[in-house]
Amino acid sequence: MSLLGSISKGATLKAAKKRVTEARESEGALAEQLYQSAYEGFSKVVAGDLMVADALYNWGFALLHEAKGKNPEQSEIFYKNAIEKFSYCLLSTPTHLGAAIDGGVAYMDLARANDVGPEHELYQQAMDFFNKADQIQKGSAAYNQACIHAIRGNKDACLSALQKSKEFGSMPEESEVLNDADMAAVRNEKWFQEFLGSVEVARVEAAENDRRTRRGLRKAEEIKLDLPPRPTDSVLRRHYDAMVAAELEKIKEMEAQKKREEEEALEAKKKEKFDYYQ
Repeated sequence: MSLLGSISKGATLKAAKKRVTEARESEGALAEQLYQSAYEGFSKVVAGDLMVADALYNWGFALLHEAKGKNPEQSEIFYKNAIEKFSYCLLSTPTHLGAAIDGGVAYMDLARANDVGPEHELYQQAMDFFNKADQIQKGSAAYNQACIHAIRGNKDACLSALQKSKEFGSMPEESEVLNDADMAAVRNEKWFQEFLGSVEVARVEAAENDRRTRRGLRKAEEIKLDLPPRPTDSVLRRHYDAMVAAELEKIKEMEAQKKREEEEALEAKKKEKFDYYQ
């Protein structure tokens, strides 16, 4: 950080702390307004430091995974510390998708560790994090949202979230979904089985389209493309197909140009032979 940047943040922090002092001495709407002003100031001080955000996220990520190996009593401390780091990360970088998703995961793990009911506030706090992730990147936490809806028995909401996760490519493999404890309440439902069936059909179709696409591209030696698998995200898939179509069109044009050049060379050769005998 530059000297001027450090001075500016120092002044912002000082002003925010002053607002807190003023808020403590005030009441009602004025106090609320002063607190909000202070929070905005604190947010500006920590915002935009990508290195700090990355450190906080990875710190939280490590705590989250260490918690999974602890007994319930010990794990609660680790989960809470992980959530704290993810929360600070989002204060520094509000668009940090990993912190938003893993913060929700930490809350869900904490809810399981405490064996709380589906309507407990821990699940709502998890949902708040997943909603934040969805605001950052649409559909990114749709499957996580579906898990909470399944736990709560909200079947329509669960199906809607699953369809969204399928559309935006955030859904795990079918085997993972079937073995997911969060889906236990809906696993045997007819609509759930039908949905998974539609996912499998789409997967097979995508694999076949990808195979055909690659076979088409192999027609030309001139083009060497190392294509990734065809995306499941509908928007990305359209871009992928458009790219492939453009490459195939390029192949056709190259083949047509090569044929024209060969024909022109043959005509030129015939003309040279004719002129020679003249």
